[in-house]
Amino acid sequence: MAGTGAAPAPAADPAVSPRRQHTRERLLDAAFDLFADEGVDATSIEAVCERAGFTRGAFYSNFESKYALLLALAAREHGRRLSELRGALAAAQAELGHGTGSDLDVDSLSRFLEILLERMSDDRRWRVISAELTLLAMRQPAIARHHHDLDRQMTDEVADEIERLMPVLGRRLVLPARQVLRVLTAGYMADLSAADLSGGPQPAARAREQAAAWLPTVVDRLTEPV
Repeated sequence: MAGTGAAPAPAADPAVSPRRQHTRERLLDAAFDLFADEGVDATSIEAVCERAGFTRGAFYSNFESKYALLLALAAREHGRRLSELRGALAAAQAELGHGTGSDLDVDSLSRFLEILLERMSDDRRWRVISAELTLLAMRQPAIARHHHDLDRQMTDEVADEIERLMPVLGRRLVLPARQVLRVLTAGYMADLSAADLSGGPQPAARAREQAAAWLPTVVDRLTEPV
């Protein structure tokens, strides 16, 4: 894998013009499609530019390398999924009609989690890109540093959402929120991976169905009434 070089982490620039932001978004959209369909290593900068309808000059005025583009794509997708999670949490609370802080029993907790899972979209193509990013990070220290920073930021923000949610549910965590998140994420990702590799239709729907069988019990054990 030649020519990776250092891949600086993407940084938000408040001075970026709307036109330049539009260019970046089109390049990111093109990269998403190509990385998902062809793979990161198999995708050239020229292919991304052609798909987006821009020149190499436009590419390099926005990203230093293909791997900087990949990290910017990861940052964008993390932000989108965090926003979606917050919306799903709010919708689950509203639909369940729970906001008094009284303790949820296991049945009510199951319904809350069911609503949450139903409202969380899932994109198998992003999982493919994310898996490749993880492999690249394991081989490339420069990518690893920035990938780790993105992952830690996402973990911290989701853990903060979990901590804010607990009083609403009338419960408290028996472990730190970040450890609880690791447990839940590992289990759900295992279900997703098994569903993806099984080759059947609608892997995300099947993973959600599997998770619904164990997730409420695990959450119940990892929390206790206030």
